[in-house]
Amino acid sequence: MSILISKNTQVLVQGITGKEGAKGAKAMLDYGTNVVCGVTPKKGGQEVEGKPVFNSISEALSVIASEAKQSPRQEHNGEIAASPTAPRNDTWVSVVYVPPFAAKAAILEAIENNIALINVFVERIPIKDTAYCLAAAKEKNIRILGPSSLGVVVPGVARLGVMGGPLINEIFKPGSIGVISRSGGMSNEMSWQLSKNGLGQSATVHVGGDLLMGTTYADVLRLFQSDEQTKAVVIFGEHGGSYEFEIVELIKNKGFTKPLAIFIGGKFAQLLPEGMNIGHAGAIVARGQGAAEKEKALSEVGVMVAEKYEDLVQLVKPYA
Repeated sequence: MSILISKNTQVLVQGITGKEGAKGAKAMLDYGTNVVCGVTPKKGGQEVEGKPVFNSISEALSVIASEAKQSPRQEHNGEIAASPTAPRNDTWVSVVYVPPFAAKAAILEAIENNIALINVFVERIPIKDTAYCLAAAKEKNIRILGPSSLGVVVPGVARLGVMGGPLINEIFKPGSIGVISRSGGMSNEMSWQLSKNGLGQSATVHVGGDLLMGTTYADVLRLFQSDEQTKAVVIFGEHGGSYEFEIVELIKNKGFTKPLAIFIGGKFAQLLPEGMNIGHAGAIVARGQGAAEKEKALSEVGVMVAEKYEDLVQLVKPYA
């Protein structure tokens, strides 16, 4: 069992003809992820890494469905006809690798076509565009991971994006520890720390570092709660934002009951002048919601709080 992605997941890459999209497609294919096709407007008919490129998601879904049924493609005026509103299909994932100015349109296109999971890798999306897309996705019960997410790795099963790079098989090992982080680098680092200590991961999820998050810590914890493979979870948190307080409420309401260890990065920030910019776009500290307050609130509901991120391994090792 795995969360978010499986061997049956069908992946389409929005922006596959760009440098980052092509790189992502290759990395996923190399790991055995079922990348089916790519989508880039006005680039239909090309191939990237041996996968067909379509002009739109509706065109891609129509053709893929037609080929699956071994029925001839319907054409109109020399173009493949777009499908009607696509049925919800939980096996489809879109990974979005487009420029920031095109992100809103790309995400909304995936939402309109009822893609169940949209992993947004794009950085520097205007916050108003992110807010609009998150609201549109919520209306249709569609999950957005990101923005600014490096993706997901389910060791030995599949990955979205390039997390782990060429060393993915050294960093990630199948196991029973769930990993969540707002830092792409620390997603790799924590997974590697677990692996070198004989503990594998059930899944590693980079939720992204933007101010607004499509999928929060608490959202991923709910998934891990239902996952039989996951015995415990580690989180790399940060001093900014308020998402750690959602974990507190989730645990209070019995929505997550498995062992959980967390490290809150950025405690040094209290020594810096007020207003200094550090870290992610989401690293905005509201009064009374800094690292110390987060640690206190989490500790009070039974979360194991690590003084150093390296301590996370030892905290969860008894439960693996």
